[in-house]
Order: sequence, then structure tokens, then C-alpha cells
Amino acid sequence: MSEAIRAIIIDDEEDGRLVLSALLKLYCPKVIIEGLYNSASEGLVAIEDIRPDLVFLDINMPMMNGFSMLEKLPKIDFDIIFVTAHNQHALKAIKFSALDYLLKPVDANELVLAVEKCSTKRHPQHDDRISFFIKNFKTDSKMLSQMALPVRDGFIFVDVNDIIRCEGDGNYTLVIFTNGENQLVSRTLKDFETNFQQHNFARIHKSHLINLKYVKKYIKGDGGSVIMVDNSEIEVSRRSKEAFLNMFQL
Repeated sequence: MSEAIRAIIIDDEEDGRLVLSALLKLYCPKVIIEGLYNSASEGLVAIEDIRPDLVFLDINMPMMNGFSMLEKLPKIDFDIIFVTAHNQHALKAIKFSALDYLLKPVDANELVLAVEKCSTKRHPQHDDRISFFIKNFKTDSKMLSQMALPVRDGFIFVDVNDIIRCEGDGNYTLVIFTNGENQLVSRTLKDFETNFQQHNFARIHKSHLINLKYVKKYIKGDGGSVIMVDNSEIEVSRRSKEAFLNMFQL
């Protein structure tokens, strides 16, 4: 983090604003806090006046929540780190939109990682990702299927139902689609597993997550293996075999 980052905090809870401000001063010295604001309406004015590099934005605020505030902005030319409490729907929408977030109470280590991620990129989040988030936030969490995936030169927007399988490799995951295309994504396989819990995917091996509707054949063995519709053969680990077969009531 070589450059200073000008930031503002928008949160209707005073404790939330003060604690986050104190943590930033203590653990993120490159972040210059330009102001603390207790409502979305105040935040709108501050964004126009200050033109911050980074906004810490609470989602659940009275009168106007975080995503309603974003809808009123003509342009998003700053980075956003959402700060939220226990709204699982909001978290899922944020994750599917490939945006950054912090859970309350804010953990210092998570804060440092989030700020470093923004400072490493140092480019504004695109309006389309914010629009994507707003769309996802307004959608029933069980119905979310569109997601943004971070790739080398930006982001791609995909339908989860078009993914055949995911192959993990450390902090990266190779995503294989029904149209024959592959994309290397800077996200762990565990992240995909968590996000796809309601989308008929199964982790059948430490390195493989598959879409069950694209399984063509199961081959018996110690753990066995599956043949997918793209004719790839994926090993099923011994520890995953029973749970996998139970999904097909076998």
C-alpha cells in the first residue's frame, strides 16, 4: 500500500463508526479518514464533496439503506467495502457480485486484508458490479444465479447454471462452462463451495466441485469417479463417496 487512501465511513451506529475509525488508524495507517457520517443522505453529500477513494458503507440503515444510496449516485468512481451485521441475503448478494465486505463486529485482520485488496487494485469498482449487487440484493437469496467472477483483466458475469465444474488450485479456481470455455478465477474452491450451497453442486474431492445436473456417469471404485457431460473424468474421494451417492439416493 504505497499511496494514501482517502476514505469516509457511512454508518448510522455511532459505535460502528468510532470502532472502525479507531481500527483503521491503528492497523491501516495509509487510510486517511476524511469524515464519519451517520446516514445515507449525509453520505451522498460527502461523496459529492470529498470524492473519496474508498467508502466503508453500512447496508442496514434507516430511511435509506446502503444499496438505495448507491442507486442515487450518477457514477461509482470509488471503491466500496460494505459493513454489515447478520444479513445473510446481503452477504450472498455481495459475494455473488464480487465485492468486498466486513462483518460486524469488525475484525482487525479482516479489515487489513480488505483494505490491502482495494489498495492493490487501486481502480474503481465498475458501475456494472454495483448494479449487479443491487439486482442480487433485491432478488430472493434462493433465486440468485447470476454472479461476477474476478478474472485477470477484470470481471465476467455468468449464470451459475452454465457451470459444469470447478477445479481448485490454491487461491485460484478453474471454472469450466457448458459452452466449452474455461476461466481461471482468483477465488478459492472453498469460496465457490460456500456460494453454491443452494445450487446443486457437490464437493467430491479436495480439488473438485461439480454441478450434479451435469453428471453423466458414475464409475465404481475405491471412491469411484464421475464422467461429466464434457467427458471429463473426476475422481471421487473415499470420504466423499457416501455423501455423493446419497445425493442420487444410491
